[in-house]
Amino acid sequence: MSEELPTSPPPTAVDLTAAAVVDLRNYYQPGFDRGRPGWYVLLWWLVQAIVFPLTLHAHHAPRRALLRLFGAKVGRGVVIRPTARITYPWKVEIGDYSWIGDDVVLYSLNRIWIGAHCVISQKSYLCTGSHDIHHPAFPLITQPIAIGNGVWVATDCFVGPGVQIGANAVIGARSSVFTDMPAGQICWGTPCRSYRKREMAPS
Repeated sequence: MSEELPTSPPPTAVDLTAAAVVDLRNYYQPGFDRGRPGWYVLLWWLVQAIVFPLTLHAHHAPRRALLRLFGAKVGRGVVIRPTARITYPWKVEIGDYSWIGDDVVLYSLNRIWIGAHCVISQKSYLCTGSHDIHHPAFPLITQPIAIGNGVWVATDCFVGPGVQIGANAVIGARSSVFTDMPAGQICWGTPCRSYRKREMAPS
């Protein structure tokens, strides 16, 4: 005998009758430009959804070629996994020999620069978009992200709009980066902070 579904919401401490301070019917995107016409954006999303996942996991050249075809600047020897997701590739630049891991999202409403020899590990999210929480129309705000050469952004990190990460910094796993991080430092936490210098062993 099946159990009856509840007919009313469970008790909660949240006031579900309070008026919203935003009105999303008035949402707008002041000055935002996708950089390509709608049909082109849709074509890219179809290619990313269908072709990208079908490419062989260990063969990165086809994915580099597709990204370049759609306007991304991708350096030599870049490793990019088939489950990575790039919103607008024409707003992305990736330097030589960098790695973009599984399930990484480059939410490129604005520019994203990733230097050479960088590692953006699996499930990390680079987000160039936010909203004005003080405006009732909740308008879109975008800011670029820049990541210097030799940086490692470890697993499951969030990097927010406008952030710059200095060359050779390390961002520890599951960190949330809302402000700039200095070069050559090991940083972690939510919010992310710098803790010590990155010391390198002799080669």
